[in-house]
Amino acid sequence: MLKSFRTYQLSLQFYQACSKLKLPKHLKDQVLRASSSITLNVAEGSAKPTKRDQMKFYFISFGSLRECQAVLSLSGQTNPELLDLADHIGACLFRLTRS
Repeated sequence: MLKSFRTYQLSLQFYQACSKLKLPKHLKDQVLRASSSITLNVAEGSAKPTKRDQMKFYFISFGSLRECQAVLSLSGQTNPELLDLADHIGACLFRLTRS
């Protein structure tokens, strides 16, 4: 199921891109934890039996995405592909939390 879950696949791409960033150690650790949290919470939420349970995990993912975006801002990242990917994931998570 996760192979066909677009938000999950995008979050994997985002984590992989974040793992290649050159950042100060404290920001690198933070962005890796937060970007992995996006993927892990999307996966866990997709397995929950009720919409309410799913929403809880999708909102956590959305918060982790915002944390990543803050790290990217703090570090001055200007990679348009990475920033666009983050925006795309944000749009997907927004839709998931509104469904």
